[in-house]
Amino acid sequence: MELTWWLVVIVACVALAAGIVVALAMPGDDGRRLRPLANVDRLTRLPAYVRAVRRRMIATIAVLVLLVLACGASVLAAARPTGLPTAAHDADTGQPEDVMVCAGAPVDDPQLAAAMRFFAGHVPTFDTQRIGLTSPNRRVIPMTRDHQYAAARFGEYAGSDAARRGDFSPAVSYANYAESTEDVLALCLTGFPDFDEAGAQRRSLIYVGPSTLRAPGETRPSVVGAEQLRELATTAGVQVNAVVTGPSNATLDDLARTTGGKSESSSGDVAVRLAEIRDAPPPPTPGQTVRVSTPESPDVPLAVAVLALAALSLVPLAVKSR
Repeated sequence: MELTWWLVVIVACVALAAGIVVALAMPGDDGRRLRPLANVDRLTRLPAYVRAVRRRMIATIAVLVLLVLACGASVLAAARPTGLPTAAHDADTGQPEDVMVCAGAPVDDPQLAAAMRFFAGHVPTFDTQRIGLTSPNRRVIPMTRDHQYAAARFGEYAGSDAARRGDFSPAVSYANYAESTEDVLALCLTGFPDFDEAGAQRRSLIYVGPSTLRAPGETRPSVVGAEQLRELATTAGVQVNAVVTGPSNATLDDLARTTGGKSESSSGDVAVRLAEIRDAPPPPTPGQTVRVSTPESPDVPLAVAVLALAALSLVPLAVKSR
């Protein structure tokens, strides 16, 4: 067993020591003089007195034991232990996966909105996966394992007022450059941590958008070509998938085929296409492992603390009933 927050234990021990010192330093009486009693020995030998003293001693010991047990278990749970039995998922099973959603369409596009709704409902089912979202010119959601935050952001961009959100892909005009599908995919690929080398974590990129972003007759150059994009994806070990709105794209089809992904048309239900892609994630990389932190396991200490407090409330009743 390991503790994440040792400071909690240290503070608890200091507080316990301070409490003991205060208790010992306090006077033991209230200043009254007690009158001596006659025949004390005969009275203390009475069976009723003996039973009363025994009950008081048992109750005192039980209260002290339960208090120590409840406080100790509470401190242990607050220190965020790992390695104890827990109902949480085991984070060491399987090879984790990074998923980058690559949006090539504008935020008010119906197909992209359907994809945002899909991921808003799909992300809460993740376990050890990380997910990110990239628009044509913005890293909207950096790669994160905060599934609640990511699901909320996907839900925002799927809403009816998503078109008014300027932080998704603000309009940018260029004098000597025109964005292309390859440039957007390259921007999405760079969103993976250490994207310039193959990682131990599986990597999956899912592009949702038109087959081409360049207007007909556009002559301004782009930055990344098809061959550079293929080399970047292969080096990073990314499985590229695409849900294309409109005609197919030879570059996307070839890239998906080369990396073991799928290139689907969004002529049908986008959610169905995305579900098919998510049902075939990248296979684990042989010989590579990732050290993932063990899930916190406060279940046992919390159960012990609750049981101790429940038993503590029953001690007076048990004493009175004897």
